[in-house]
Amino acid sequence: MRKSIERLLHANGYTTAAFLSAEEFLRSTVVGSAVGLVLDIHLGGMSGIELARELSARRMGMPIVFITARDDERTFAEAQSVGCVGYLQKPFETSRLLEALERMKR
Repeated sequence: MRKSIERLLHANGYTTAAFLSAEEFLRSTVVGSAVGLVLDIHLGGMSGIELARELSARRMGMPIVFITARDDERTFAEAQSVGCVGYLQKPFETSRLLEALERMKR
């Protein structure tokens, strides 16, 4: 999924950096310059929601499009509480992801 999203974004003119985990992203040099994230909620280790909270605590909040395979109302509410601009349940149409990324730019 990560590689597919990365290819889709590159094909649509986005500059990307992909990471295997939230922890890897936090250790990267990209963390200070990222302008938005496409983030799976259910990651190994730190969850996507936890990553969003950590970024907010560091005053590095940014627009996030969350994706998930396990959708439920509690998870949706948590994603909303950390300011997501998009919430997509797998599998999703690529057009929905691109639309969410356009909202991220606003």
